[in-house]
Amino acid sequence: MQKPISAQAQTIKGPREHPLSAKKKFGQNFIIDPKVVEKIARLADAQDRNIIEIGPGIGALTEQLLMIAKHVTAYEIDKDCIKVLDEQFHEKENLSVIEKDFLTTTAEEIEATQASHCVGNLPYYITTPILFHILEDLPSIRTITIMVQREVADRFNAQVNTKDYNALSIILQTLCDIKMVMKVPPNVFHPAPNVDSAVVQLIRKDVDQASLKPFFALVKKGFVQRRKTLTNNLKDVPNIKAILNDLNLSESIRAEALTLDQWRQIYEMSSLR
Repeated sequence: MQKPISAQAQTIKGPREHPLSAKKKFGQNFIIDPKVVEKIARLADAQDRNIIEIGPGIGALTEQLLMIAKHVTAYEIDKDCIKVLDEQFHEKENLSVIEKDFLTTTAEEIEATQASHCVGNLPYYITTPILFHILEDLPSIRTITIMVQREVADRFNAQVNTKDYNALSIILQTLCDIKMVMKVPPNVFHPAPNVDSAVVQLIRKDVDQASLKPFFALVKKGFVQRRKTLTNNLKDVPNIKAILNDLNLSESIRAEALTLDQWRQIYEMSSLR
């Protein structure tokens, strides 16, 4: 019985039969634990669905997705990995590998795949740009299951008055239901990163995202200098002190002490709406 691709990650050959090495410029860390990729594929709700995979690399997760998904459209930017994918899966009719930077994809292109779910082991240095590209530009994607740096995952779902709670927490929690699916240690990857990782699932809420842009701008401004009070960071918001008083909030309160509902109330009471 052939070993899963994840178990072969350190010996798979690239061009000219040299061992395929992870490229630092692409932020590559290949998963080498078969149990982890099996679990990600299962939790991604891929059964009998059309799936988008971002950055398949050598195909460890792709292999598991192909067993259960109706069709997988995989976006890969590394030519060497694409050659490996072609060699590994040339007989698979339910896979399309596209050589392209996922950040350049269009709504029409993604809609044509008929996929509402995407999954990926993302390069950590571009996690946030990819996530916001999906949320802002690709409305047909409704469920996102991604491997990210653990510290970033903690911010996604952070609660009020914690060190991880910031503007990103509020924006993502407004747009999505967020669930920490599993924690992943460094030894699951080759090469092993210097940080812990986590798989997070985000399910898009039915909200009018375009109308929320002024609200998100207010939140970002409120967190621009974390140690300053809200009245300092929002000093250009008319009557900010009066708004805080009406909500029985101290004028010395800081952004991280406000709940999502309180942020919404401030926005509703301001002239920015």
